[in-house]
Amino acid sequence: MIRAKIIGAGGYGGVGMTELLLGHPEAEIACLVDVADIGKPISDIYLHLRGHCDMPIIDPSDPVAAEPVDVVFLATPDGVGMKLAGNILESGAKVIDYSGDFRFNSRESYAEYARRIGRPVDHVSPDLLPTSVYGLAELHRDDITQDRRLVGNPGCFAVSCILGLAPAVEQALLEPGTMICDCKTGVSGAGKKPAAAFHYPARYQTMNAYRLSGHQHVCEIERELGLLCNAETKITFTAQVVPVCRGIMSTLYGKLTKDLTEDRLFELYCNRYADDAFVKVSRSDVAASSSDVRGTNCCSLVVSVDPRTNIMRVVSYIDNLVKGQAGNALQNMNLLFGLPETMGLDRPGQYP
Repeated sequence: MIRAKIIGAGGYGGVGMTELLLGHPEAEIACLVDVADIGKPISDIYLHLRGHCDMPIIDPSDPVAAEPVDVVFLATPDGVGMKLAGNILESGAKVIDYSGDFRFNSRESYAEYARRIGRPVDHVSPDLLPTSVYGLAELHRDDITQDRRLVGNPGCFAVSCILGLAPAVEQALLEPGTMICDCKTGVSGAGKKPAAAFHYPARYQTMNAYRLSGHQHVCEIERELGLLCNAETKITFTAQVVPVCRGIMSTLYGKLTKDLTEDRLFELYCNRYADDAFVKVSRSDVAASSSDVRGTNCCSLVVSVDPRTNIMRVVSYIDNLVKGQAGNALQNMNLLFGLPETMGLDRPGQYP
């Protein structure tokens, strides 16, 4: 049985992983660690867990938090994982970090990301960067193996955009510089911590774009797409908050390099993701929506071509808290321990 520790257990990413591990046949929760709500059972904070997980949240200095485990999920903000990962790895555990601390493999690429979010550009553990792997299995499955010990979980917007654009980029179907990512997210993407901008009266019936000067996920999207086509890649990215709890809808555009029918594009996408259990591809006449993926680790892609303008359009739906966070992290854990990739994740969502 895989023993898992969750650091940052009291946040949305932590409780999401708790929910998933409770249903995993080969893993168990060893302890829940946070710097807030110490001593409280997690079921007192999240009442839906009563009778399922009544484990108390413990302080990082608690001796129980230092007991050996097999994997540590760092559901923590940027800057925390880079300070903790070294000691965790030395203890023999594997690390899956939710933040951007280990999504990049060099000082230079991390520094570019850090500048975007206004953090110090110097990484605390630069020696670990070359050992990390970008944890998007649909692109890097062959690298997320049992001999790996450190995974940087992708950003939620990045998951939806990369999966939506990857097949077209791999086949050189899009003219350089024409890719547009128009992305909408639910309020839960801002995390659990209260803030004036996410107070109910400020969000109800309100939509707004944000970080137009540069969103942090652009770095990893451009990096991953560039690796697919072996060329520098630039996108135009717009993030927007809409008044729903969870979910991301990314509408992705690009100018096609040649005439292509929707049927051919659909076939190409289906072939690319034929072996990926969590990516579902549909034609444009399918009435897909964010509710189709709510609570699941799936990415739903709707592909279409506008023959008047020769523009490809892909609408990508994910649950930002599952495929965009905890579910993707559990998918990575399965790969790190040689388990079936879908274990603990192969379930439908909830409808309506």
